[in-house]
Amino acid sequence: MTHTIPTSKAARQALVRRLIESGGIHSQGELALRLESQGITVTQATLSRDLVDVGAVKVRDATGSHVYTTADAIEASEDTEQRLVRLCGELLFSADASANIALLRTPSGAAQYFASAIDANDDAEIVGTVAGDDTVIVIARDADGGLRLAQKFLDRASGVGHAH
Repeated sequence: MTHTIPTSKAARQALVRRLIESGGIHSQGELALRLESQGITVTQATLSRDLVDVGAVKVRDATGSHVYTTADAIEASEDTEQRLVRLCGELLFSADASANIALLRTPSGAAQYFASAIDANDDAEIVGTVAGDDTVIVIARDADGGLRLAQKFLDRASGVGHAH
């Protein structure tokens, strides 16, 4: 078989990005099959690392199914509040609070992307964020503002008003 795609990591990851951005990739298994159809076979561990490296996250599409996408594939035309409202609907699994901290749960691999959108929104009530793999800690400016922030994110996720 003649390969039209080099077997380098960079070329493989570029293909992974293109396949994801073309839409409709629901699982790593589906992505692996599409790669194989292009003549590239990878282990599950390599594919997982590639997904992290290309910044892939799972979001809900218009039909409610979870699909992979990349930050680059998200339209840049949204303002930061619109983007945050959309991401809350797509990525926020749950929110909890304690004192000046709101704890937000996301799908695995989405927390840093979500925290970046929160930071970009430049909310005066928020001092900053810390993100892990599936958890974002949002630090409120007020000593008892964590619960209010958690509710603000839950409201965005459910489409209840746009708190600025």
